[in-house]
Amino acid sequence: MAEAEEKMGETIRSETETVESCEHLEEEDETFFQDIELLLDCGILQEDVKRLKEAGINTIKAVQMTTRKKLCEIKGIHEEKIDRIKAACCKIAASNIFITGLEVSDQRKQVFRLSTGSCNLDRLLGGGIESMSITEAFGEFRTGKTQLSHTLCVTAQMPGANGYLGGKVMFIDTEHTLYPLRIV
Repeated sequence: MAEAEEKMGETIRSETETVESCEHLEEEDETFFQDIELLLDCGILQEDVKRLKEAGINTIKAVQMTTRKKLCEIKGIHEEKIDRIKAACCKIAASNIFITGLEVSDQRKQVFRLSTGSCNLDRLLGGGIESMSITEAFGEFRTGKTQLSHTLCVTAQMPGANGYLGGKVMFIDTEHTLYPLRIV
């Protein structure tokens, strides 16, 4: 029994030291879906990562959004491990990093405006629909919201000014208004 406790103590110390030395992780572009396997680079044991996956927790963000109480319910995960796992997640997650105003300025330089297909509407919107943001169109029935969405689906995929090579579009249709024949 004492040997098992000693071995567990060594494992905990080893994991703690490794988590603290996790500083070597390079800052990556902010991504929402960071695989939970990244915890291995921070000294979290493979068995613990496997347990988290079996519980349906597959991303760093999922660990951060799961309560301690829920994590404690996972067999083999105890309070000390949760502390180490949460600490490792904080070091990995780009969302916990403060950035300077200069870095924000550099990010804003990547923003461009996408034409709506209407010069007047583009002028009203300050040059078109802004990239890297959410633009909401709302209003009365039959005022052109769906037509605008269809038009933007097409224009967003076409190469344009300033070296824009075209992008991909996801159309989330909750009202069943997307008719592919209208945009072909």
